[in-house]
Amino acid sequence: MENKFNLTREQNIFIAKRNIVDYIWKSANLEGIGVTYPETQAIYDGGVVNGLTVDKIITINNLKYAWQFILENKDIDYDFKALSHIHKLTCDKLVLDQDLGRLRTTPVNIGGTTWKPQIPIESQIKEELEELLNQPEKTKTEIAIEIMLWIMRRQMFIDGNKRVGMLFANKIMIDNGCGIITISQNNQPTFFEKLIEFYESGDNADLKEWIYETSIDGIDLNNN
Repeated sequence: MENKFNLTREQNIFIAKRNIVDYIWKSANLEGIGVTYPETQAIYDGGVVNGLTVDKIITINNLKYAWQFILENKDIDYDFKALSHIHKLTCDKLVLDQDLGRLRTTPVNIGGTTWKPQIPIESQIKEELEELLNQPEKTKTEIAIEIMLWIMRRQMFIDGNKRVGMLFANKIMIDNGCGIITISQNNQPTFFEKLIEFYESGDNADLKEWIYETSIDGIDLNNN
């Protein structure tokens, strides 16, 4: 699985900033937060949007702050500390303070499947993350997608795992000039079908390939 894009970090940040509202809008909808693109733009710009719940507005603002963290901080390790901080940013005021950045301690149910993820243990999470990061035979793109899917299936936090997974993966993508992972509105139904299959089987091959083929955004600057 080759890198689709070979950008500098600065070039990748430029692309991300240019499309940031679109990425936030798609990410919110991926978590079932029903907002339109114009509503997302208005919230991002600090405007007032009538008719939206407080939680929806908070979700968009939290994604904005999480993206700012990713884009403005270069020398941050891809570790559990960073994962926890991204969770704090994305779920602030949406979950209990005691759950922010902390592994869940209660069982969770996932819609669409009877499969239940195990209760996470911090030492195991750290070990699994280190193993995923330390795969020199794989490209950064493949590693980022694998880590994103691992976070989603592991369900280590009480809420926001898809948002955290995509943000953490995009930190890896952007730092290495590989583009941005983003699931389009049209592709989200297929994504969820494949995600449920992945939850149940634990085999990420089909979903990983599908994301690679359909859901990596970027620009080939050599042709522009």
